Amino acid sequence: MINYGRKKAVLVLENGEVFNGWSFGAEKSASGETVFNTGMTGYPETMTDPSYKGQIIVMTFPLIGNYGVPGPSAERGVDLNFESDSIHACGLITSDYSENFEHYSTEKSLEQWLKEQRIPAISGIDTRKLTKILREHGSMSGKIIINDEDVPFDHPNERNLVDELSIKKVKTYESGPKKIALVDCGVKNNIIRAFQGRDITVIRYPWDHDFSKEKVDGILISNGPGDPQMCKETVENTKKALKKNIPILGICLGSQILALAAGAQTYKQKYGHRGHNQPVVEMGTKRCYITSQNHGYAIDSQTLPIDWRVWFENANDGTNEGLFHISKPFFGTQFHPEASPGPDDTEIIFDMFVRAMQ
Repeated sequence: MINYGRKKAVLVLENGEVFNGWSFGAEKSASGETVFNTGMTGYPETMTDPSYKGQIIVMTFPLIGNYGVPGPSAERGVDLNFESDSIHACGLITSDYSENFEHYSTEKSLEQWLKEQRIPAISGIDTRKLTKILREHGSMSGKIIINDEDVPFDHPNERNLVDELSIKKVKTYESGPKKIALVDCGVKNNIIRAFQGRDITVIRYPWDHDFSKEKVDGILISNGPGDPQMCKETVENTKKALKKNIPILGICLGSQILALAAGAQTYKQKYGHRGHNQPVVEMGTKRCYITSQNHGYAIDSQTLPIDWRVWFENANDGTNEGLFHISKPFFGTQFHPEASPGPDDTEIIFDMFVRAMQ
């Protein structure tokens, strides 16, 4: 990246580490939890994933921006190119930003998009060194400083980020006769698209709505940002839903909420799993799937009640990647079956959920 005319920018970590680089996004300072993502592609989907609310994303792949950013393209009320209506990450860190970009669907550069969305970004950073620090010391608060405009360190997980993101009014996506209640904790568009493609009507509810009272064929608790224990209302409503035999699927944060409702515990991981190349193994088999993931909290498998089982484990660190009830149609995955970005090998889980609603 040639830095002619670009302003200097600084990333400061809470532990005192400082990284100097060049601004290529909005010329504003910002603070958030600094995390790393190991994906090689998919930055438009990643940055619009609501699960990144309050986070500064460090891309470990060195070259970012070389295929630009597509324009909006909606189908049946859901955008096909982005996972929400706006960027939710509060900053972007790259080794090299590609000035030159080309793709058949490109409408603008990554730089232009970031500036329009008022999101700061820094290039010219040693992202290998930065990632090593985050692996050794854990994800931590950081701040991007541009134009010497200092900001305090932010700790987004201390807030109820789900409440900041979730819709305020019920929204329906008409498709087929079967209906699911989608509990919006920060849902990605591709989850909705996955059910539209299976001829399922999706009724999207706010995170604190008592969905246990709704007359639907299934309940899906969505992905989302932050600490699942902040979603007390969702956990309580899930407890009520578990007393019925209606199928329930939790994805990412939704899986953690399902576990809390069942009586298990969750904990914050050192640096989490973020990227679309995370291997998980289905328990009782030797089957390994490469999955898309984005989370900083996990289920403590040792605390699962006697009638629940571990479904998947992470092949790298053995952490919980899924759970299921031994006799009722309740199950959850820590990874994202809907992908976007990443492989869609585990979309079979949606098929399993749909069959459970028959």
